Amino acid sequence: MDDPFELLISTVNYRTPAHTIDCINAVLADADDLPPFRMVVVDNDSGDDSVALIGEHIAAHDLEDRVRLIPAPRNGGYAYGNNLAIRSALDQGARPRYIWFLNPDTRVRPGAGRALIDFLEAHEQAGMAGSRLEDEDGSPQISAFRFHSPVSEFAGAMQFGPLDRLVRGRLVPMPLRDEPFEADWLAGASMMMKARLIDDIGLMDEAYFLYFEEVDYCAAARRAGWTIWYVPQSRVYHAVGAATGISDHRKKAPRRPAYWFESRRRFFIKNFGKATALMSDVALLCGFAIWRLRRAIQRKPDLDPPHFLGDLFSHSVFRKGFSIE
Repeated sequence: MDDPFELLISTVNYRTPAHTIDCINAVLADADDLPPFRMVVVDNDSGDDSVALIGEHIAAHDLEDRVRLIPAPRNGGYAYGNNLAIRSALDQGARPRYIWFLNPDTRVRPGAGRALIDFLEAHEQAGMAGSRLEDEDGSPQISAFRFHSPVSEFAGAMQFGPLDRLVRGRLVPMPLRDEPFEADWLAGASMMMKARLIDDIGLMDEAYFLYFEEVDYCAAARRAGWTIWYVPQSRVYHAVGAATGISDHRKKAPRRPAYWFESRRRFFIKNFGKATALMSDVALLCGFAIWRLRRAIQRKPDLDPPHFLGDLFSHSVFRKGFSIE
């Protein structure tokens, strides 16, 4: 790198060049509030005009000193793309203090990056900090979570209010507050970490193609003694689903891709062991089957992913076993 910088911003594009360009512009609009930074955009072999459009935007606005575009040789997924951005910076001698994972379908609000940096600077044991993700109108999206468990899998699938209240402390989504609080894991759409975590936990696990990689990374950080925090003073607009293809839970969901189920199975086996993985599959299968029956009886709207129950069983430990590479 030509100039030293304190902040590395990693953004992975896959067939969303317009979103990525808007993301770049939002970061640059807030540049005066950030320390010296370099934004690395990895195009995950989109196979469309992404590289041309993003490259033309960078060149037309003379952004080469702050934004670098890397065309990846293959689409290796979210973890692969972010790792490529980090490795490229480190290989060129960069030694950033902070790494900000920022989805292409986000638009940072003023001060979003500074709020994360200030929090991490002020809290020695804080290893990662995540933003308050918002709809365009400023309404908050759930972006701080507890780890998944058999209890949360069953309750989440059941969608039954009295059960949720009974196990509220075990549900995956955490109630949002106006002050920072500690979480198990954060939404990866806007998540910053201290770069020295890499010395303790390495880079992201590239065996995850998409989904659960940020959960896995936060779990690794917590095992290494770091804490994970939600920082609502960092506000970021997130166009849910634009970059990943899995939509807002408030709308009819598309069919879950096979890699979602494979990532879920890997996460449970790797982080909690075979017994918990098996119990979690049983819990989700049973909970969702009961929910489907209740939904039909009560004539509730069907917002569930098509073929979810069959797809879940096909990718469960009952069919796939416990082997993970």
